[in-house]
Amino acid sequence: MSPRARTYDETDVRIRPNPRGSRPRTKDRPAHEDAIPGFVTGVDRGRYTLIVHGGGERVVVAMKARELGRKSVVIGDEVALVGDTSGGPDSLARIVRVEPRRTVLRRTADDTDPVERIIVANAEQLVIVTALIDPEPRPRMIDRCLVAAYDAGMEPLLVLTKADLVDPGPFLAHYAMLAVRHLVTSRHPQTHQWVGLEDLRGLLEDRISVFIGHSGVGKSTLVNALVPGAARAVGVVNEVTGRGRHTSSSTVSLRLPGGSGWVVDTPGVRSFGLAHVDLRRIIGHFPDLAPAAEQCPRGCTHDEDECALDDWVASGRAGAAGASRLDSLRRLLRARSPASDD
Repeated sequence: MSPRARTYDETDVRIRPNPRGSRPRTKDRPAHEDAIPGFVTGVDRGRYTLIVHGGGERVVVAMKARELGRKSVVIGDEVALVGDTSGGPDSLARIVRVEPRRTVLRRTADDTDPVERIIVANAEQLVIVTALIDPEPRPRMIDRCLVAAYDAGMEPLLVLTKADLVDPGPFLAHYAMLAVRHLVTSRHPQTHQWVGLEDLRGLLEDRISVFIGHSGVGKSTLVNALVPGAARAVGVVNEVTGRGRHTSSSTVSLRLPGGSGWVVDTPGVRSFGLAHVDLRRIIGHFPDLAPAAEQCPRGCTHDEDECALDDWVASGRAGAAGASRLDSLRRLLRARSPASDD
């Protein structure tokens, strides 16, 4: 054996300490008891704009904490914030908790799309804006918005524009049986003064209201009048198709002057998918027709010869617009059917 050689035993083995420490792993998340509340007013590529009231109202920019995973954060959410909530130019807070939502307005791309998109949370009112002419109103689209509002637990408000060009009476007759709240607006052709704008402002006070409608119906024009400086892009109507062109491309939350309410303006839509709404609940959102469903045979699809809805409409108990309302209901049901070609 060489003079320098030696034998090794177990005392020469070096035991490395546990690199992850000796504390057992836990799934418990930090409680963030020092988090402060915030209200989400804007979403832009992973950055969230919020209003924070603690220590004086200020605007804070935040990102979503990793612990939230895939949980979405949308306009209208009430959240909990930690980190730098000073609202300084280079500050960035973290959203660590999304509080339970009171209402959720959803839509899908179409009636077969399984992926639903949350438009806004915690809104109390859905303002459905439609023009009486140029472009022509689309009652079935309005029916879809009404179903979405009722399903979300929101109160609908139908706002008609361009009443200086067409009498709104015949159109409103289609919704008389539903007792949907409505407001008629117009602008003087020479002075451009609004009629009905102050009444609308009164219905928006102290509430979070979501505006929805086709491009070209005057939705963004109304928002710009309600919130001076909003600078929402205004659409025009295509002379060939008679439909509005998309202008505003993002959803934005705007505070009414005086801080008495919020208006959430959404991009113009051409469709409103209801894949997220249970088929059995849709009939409940047509209160002028729902009582007849109790007389239908078991398993009735409300689109067959034995359906009691036809007799209900024929008797006049659904009102003068009963036939068109039943047609709207059945079109919704057919559109939701996987085998439908409609």
